[in-house]
Amino acid sequence: MTIHFGTDGWRAVISDTFTFHNLRMVSQAIADAFSATGHKAAKEEIPTTARRMVVGFDTRFLSDRYAIDAARVLAANGYSVYLAQADAPTPAISYAVKHLNALGGIMITASHNAPRYNGVKLKSANGSSASSDQCRRVEVYLNDNEEQGRGPNLMDFEQAQSEGLIKRFNPIPAYYEHLRSLIDVDVIANARPRVVIDSMYGSGRGVMRGFLQGTGCEVYEIRDEANPGFGGVHPEPIGKYLGALAGAIGAGKGNFGLATDGDADRIGAMDERCNFVDPHKIMALALRYLVTKRGWKGAVVRTVSTTRMIDRLCEKYGLPLYETPVGFNHIADYMIKDDVLIGGEESGGISFKGHIPEGDGPIMGLLLLEIVAASGGSLYDLVEDLLAEVGPAFYERRDMRLSQPVAKEKMVEKLLNEAPKTIGGESIKQALSLDGVKYIMSDDSWLLIRPSGTEPVLRVYAEGRSQAMVKALLGYGEQVAASVS
Repeated sequence: MTIHFGTDGWRAVISDTFTFHNLRMVSQAIADAFSATGHKAAKEEIPTTARRMVVGFDTRFLSDRYAIDAARVLAANGYSVYLAQADAPTPAISYAVKHLNALGGIMITASHNAPRYNGVKLKSANGSSASSDQCRRVEVYLNDNEEQGRGPNLMDFEQAQSEGLIKRFNPIPAYYEHLRSLIDVDVIANARPRVVIDSMYGSGRGVMRGFLQGTGCEVYEIRDEANPGFGGVHPEPIGKYLGALAGAIGAGKGNFGLATDGDADRIGAMDERCNFVDPHKIMALALRYLVTKRGWKGAVVRTVSTTRMIDRLCEKYGLPLYETPVGFNHIADYMIKDDVLIGGEESGGISFKGHIPEGDGPIMGLLLLEIVAASGGSLYDLVEDLLAEVGPAFYERRDMRLSQPVAKEKMVEKLLNEAPKTIGGESIKQALSLDGVKYIMSDDSWLLIRPSGTEPVLRVYAEGRSQAMVKALLGYGEQVAASVS
């Protein structure tokens, strides 16, 4: 059994490595890891009510059955398990962990990955992704149990229910109540916008629509039924997978669109002209709105691959800015310890002050809906105004396959030592190595090259002040990829 339990848990191909046996082994390792740390459980007897865990699942093939088995293992290890009664967004399960004062949570999902995958996301007590230390402990127990031939403890599901060790629950009502404290429903109700919601067959289905009931907002939802094959596309809210959303907007079903990924922890949008509005622009619009309309202050956190429009807004508003490696867990670290106004990443995971330190598609979709409603105009106009203020900013990402894996450390060293003097006619102002190598150009364009540590892939991200500059930056990334293939 080869299972690597990383900072975002474990993902694998269904019926290949992601099997019921392996899931039970992972669940047992999670039970062991939390027993050894939660409430000093290894040293003192604690009541079952304090050993509380939450388990949720998405719409993927067998996710509901996998969730039941994870709950059975936790129950057999003496945990009191709250098991979602239906598929639910990852952020709703994460909020339930905090709301129920649980030690942690398990979410059965492979997020935005292809339909053949499933996975496990592990949540800590504050609703964020589990820490690196927690994930390492899970992997240690996983390997040790395997080496010692210790199989998972497993309890009959009906027996666990009858003994009160497994309780089915609906995480959505408490989640809605929390969202109402952060979203101005009156602003939305007064404007009564028309919106199309694309759930991409994922577990965000019906969530934003349900929240907006009674507001007078006209909501048309597409791809909102359970479809484990996701209609043949990756459930990722990026432009190339949102043809159905463009079609609905073009047919007059709404004035703009909101899309969430397979487990609804990411957000994407589309304006009334069917232009994709990426998370860079969504985060920048949200930051500007929270400061100028709500009067909020605080630090701003973005990953190394996220737009520098955020930097220019922070400079304008006098807000501290932190840059992190790729991964929302790094943003969460700041949200837990600091007064953070908003944090986000280019892939669409964004959260803001007062919410859990977790990317959340529904809350960001609702906030964007509020922003459009408050403006009295259109999403297209808002984006144009933003770009006039802190743009222009053109962005593109490419994952370039290599003929063989490269050593990440050596690639970083090579990129730093052999940095060109100019790209696209602009000089390199700064070269950073926080996560891969990032060249910041004299016009504030940038190129990020990140070698994968696990597969022969070079991830190349570029943001330019013109399309020509983006092309030049990506062209240099292609040269680098060709030189190591």
